[in-house]
Amino acid sequence: MDAQGRGRADDIDPADQWVLNPNTGEYEMRLPPSAPQSGVPGPRKPPASDTDPSVLGATQPLGRSAAPGRPRPETPGRAVPPPRRRRGAPAPEEPLPGRRGRRPAKKAAKGKKVLLWTGGAMAFVLVAGAGAAYFYIEHLNNNIASVSDDGASTGGFEKDKAINILLIGTDKRTGAGNEKYGDAGSVGHADTTILLHVSKDRSNATALSIPRDLIVDIPDCPTTQEDGSQKVIPGTPQTRFNTSLGQDERTPSCTMRTVTELTGVKPDNFMVADFNAVKTLTSAVGGVEVCLGKDIDDPDSHLKLSKGNHTIEGEQALAFVRTRHSVGFGGDLSRIGLQQQFLSALMRKLKDNDTLTSPSKMLDLAEAGTKALTVDSQLSSIGKLKDLGLELGKLNTKNLTFATTPVIDNPAEKVPTTVVLNESSAPQVFDMIKNDVSFTAVKEKKKKEAAAVAARLKGTKAAASEVRVRIMNGGAVAGSAQETLSWLQVEEGVTKSENAGNAPAELAKTTLEYAPDQADQARRLADIMGLPGSAMKPGESVENAQGVPAMTLTLGKDFKGAGASQTTPTKAPADVDKSTADKVECAE
Repeated sequence: MDAQGRGRADDIDPADQWVLNPNTGEYEMRLPPSAPQSGVPGPRKPPASDTDPSVLGATQPLGRSAAPGRPRPETPGRAVPPPRRRRGAPAPEEPLPGRRGRRPAKKAAKGKKVLLWTGGAMAFVLVAGAGAAYFYIEHLNNNIASVSDDGASTGGFEKDKAINILLIGTDKRTGAGNEKYGDAGSVGHADTTILLHVSKDRSNATALSIPRDLIVDIPDCPTTQEDGSQKVIPGTPQTRFNTSLGQDERTPSCTMRTVTELTGVKPDNFMVADFNAVKTLTSAVGGVEVCLGKDIDDPDSHLKLSKGNHTIEGEQALAFVRTRHSVGFGGDLSRIGLQQQFLSALMRKLKDNDTLTSPSKMLDLAEAGTKALTVDSQLSSIGKLKDLGLELGKLNTKNLTFATTPVIDNPAEKVPTTVVLNESSAPQVFDMIKNDVSFTAVKEKKKKEAAAVAARLKGTKAAASEVRVRIMNGGAVAGSAQETLSWLQVEEGVTKSENAGNAPAELAKTTLEYAPDQADQARRLADIMGLPGSAMKPGESVENAQGVPAMTLTLGKDFKGAGASQTTPTKAPADVDKSTADKVECAE
């Protein structure tokens, strides 16, 4: 019996027979109460083996097995008396329907159910549909299309690390009805791109939009072509970001490499969706509510809505996320804000109603989500999507921030049609994501630990001339140790410093190790170099070339260069447009 027919009885939808088991956090199939049993036992059969087809094909709830060799014959048209009981014995309790022979389980809180199944909602909502209904494994696996990451990713997300997912919406017009939106021959550029960063402790996340008209350098891209052959597609300097996909046969791995080049953040995975994703997902959840601050009549996107709140789905939802001429300044940046509002609304819909606790709705959402996805080869199964969804489900939408990469009009153009990075604030935004810093104030952060780390910077500071330090390169750019030594001695007066060569192992972050009696020296060096408290590691001193105790400064992979502050910003720049997913905003 196939997955769709399993458990069907009369006109009962099998989706309605799946029930959440609060003890395991997974759905199990529960059937209606069995027909009454005959009081006369049937002939015994030898015990069935684990490979007996009659046992494997039996329609039993998941996690339970039928008693071997125990048929339950029924006699048509004849009432069957209940089993006799010993005189004076209490009457047995009648088990609840669908829970025959099982101890009643403690009912799980609705909020926990929602959290468990809202995992995928945070990743462009597509993961929600795919990750939640993993009991439909084989069918859903066949829905998912995947392409190689060509070595451009980290190799896939890990449960004990921060997660970075690249979400790409293409302008490809494939699918019923999409040809009417014009540009029917589009190769599928990166029309909408979001770098979703989820913190290591899962307390917060940032969805950073990258404008399609941003001028970037697209690097050379080794790619796997459709026929399986390998091809290196030459890079293009100073061109629109959206051409990192589709143009010259570029694949999503090229967009991934471009994002790494731009932000310094190497994504773990990518997910690509076309026009159909918006239409099918909004219909699967029964529409989402959006707000408009004015009437909109956009003939280009086919959106016509009056001022106020509206519930949109299907074609109307697609028109909403595509419109740009009727909102803000009429450009791509205005449309980005509209798309962020739409995604927030879709996430709230999934979290606030019973969508993710209804098996029948979950099937619709799973079907829509998996058909809308093209993922990298590291994420090409329901099992992986489910794991990602459960990680993301730990996140509170209050702490999911939508932000846009800071840009300015391209000064090289008389009539600006493209944008370039705002060098005064964009590096700070990228730095916060690289260093796992939240864009929102997260109460769950370990305040005591943070205070203790910050306290290492407080106290008396030795004179620069009294600071003794050995400098080692532990993953920074070649020559960094010597460059830092020269800068400290010539520019900052730290004359008792020396180059100790390469560290025995590479470090992700720059550290300064010192003995307790060197704390005042450590504070002075931290002040000079702009080291954060987290870089200061109380430990032991080492002997320098003169045989005198000295501290050890190890320049890690995050080292920004001599004279550059190593302290990561603790909040986003004031000019960065941002909003959180839990708040309703009206498009103007």
